Amino acid sequence: MTRFKYVRNSWYVAGFSHEFGKGKLQRHEIAREPVVIWRTDSGRVVAFDNRCVHKRMPLSEGKLLEDGSLQCSYHGLRYNDQGRCVAIPSQPDGAIPARARLKAFPVIEQDGLVWIWPGEAEKADKVRPPRTPEITDDSWESIGSEPMRIAANYLLLIENLLDISHFYPLHDGNIGDLANSRIPVELIEGEQDGSRFVKTIREARDYKQPPFLADWFVYDIVDRHHSHCLTGPGLTRVEMRVAPPGKLGSDADRGYILFHTHTPIDEKSHVWRWCVNCKADHMSKGDPSKSAAKRVAEMFPAVVEEDRWALEKQQEMFAYPDENYTELYLKPDKATRLARRLLLSLERQDLEPKRAPAAVD
Repeated sequence: MTRFKYVRNSWYVAGFSHEFGKGKLQRHEIAREPVVIWRTDSGRVVAFDNRCVHKRMPLSEGKLLEDGSLQCSYHGLRYNDQGRCVAIPSQPDGAIPARARLKAFPVIEQDGLVWIWPGEAEKADKVRPPRTPEITDDSWESIGSEPMRIAANYLLLIENLLDISHFYPLHDGNIGDLANSRIPVELIEGEQDGSRFVKTIREARDYKQPPFLADWFVYDIVDRHHSHCLTGPGLTRVEMRVAPPGKLGSDADRGYILFHTHTPIDEKSHVWRWCVNCKADHMSKGDPSKSAAKRVAEMFPAVVEEDRWALEKQQEMFAYPDENYTELYLKPDKATRLARRLLLSLERQDLEPKRAPAAVD
């Protein structure tokens, strides 16, 4: 595997909208950028460099005052919701330097998620974050996880999500089996709202569902349509539809839309969130008193822990030199190779020097 760090010029999820209440400062690290985030009195989410311009004190350790400004806990410098310093207690009569301003990060709140662009702000307008409309659609029940810090590069999670041949043996007995790992893969590439995507589609007929899937989606033997779509570096959308043989695409359909967000902290760690969405009126088979979404949210963490274990074990192996080691590529690895190539190309674009303005005669 080519040594990959992270892509800076991209939209990444900082959290679900409900996590950002008014009057609460949050500290984040996204692609090695220290970030302070809060929701203003007007309801807008803002994000800035977390370092006070005076002595690097993390502003997330400060407090929001009644007038909406953020006060640094060290020397009391205050910043408004535009990032401009508006008060310096130690020199009340002096002019505030023009450069006493925090670096701002572009923010978009959309479909129940808060997205941040940690890279060059001027490039953010060319790309829109992926849509996740089911999260805020009342016809769907949506349940999101707590943020999980994973001690592994986020490319390893992306590859994990696109390649379900690992369902056997890693998830054998819950969501996987050997038959699942042998389902043929259709691959689609494209671009949407400025972001390139890689999508896999797997279709099966007369498939016996593994225990967890039969529990969540009622049927034992199904026809199944299963897709995974990486859109930009920050989100993978998983859609599964199942129905009794011959009835796929009818009112008998069950399944979910599962969003995975992968936000890099640095080259060795990331934050993983997932969000399951099922039709609000669908109940589970394993516990008919619980909705399908609640049942998935209750059982899915066991699957996630298996993946976490594998990702972190993989990451440990990058501590060793590769002089006598080369990864072996298998036929099912085409999607992961495309994803890897995509992220490496975006990382290289990050490193390209900025073009100087054209001279004017």
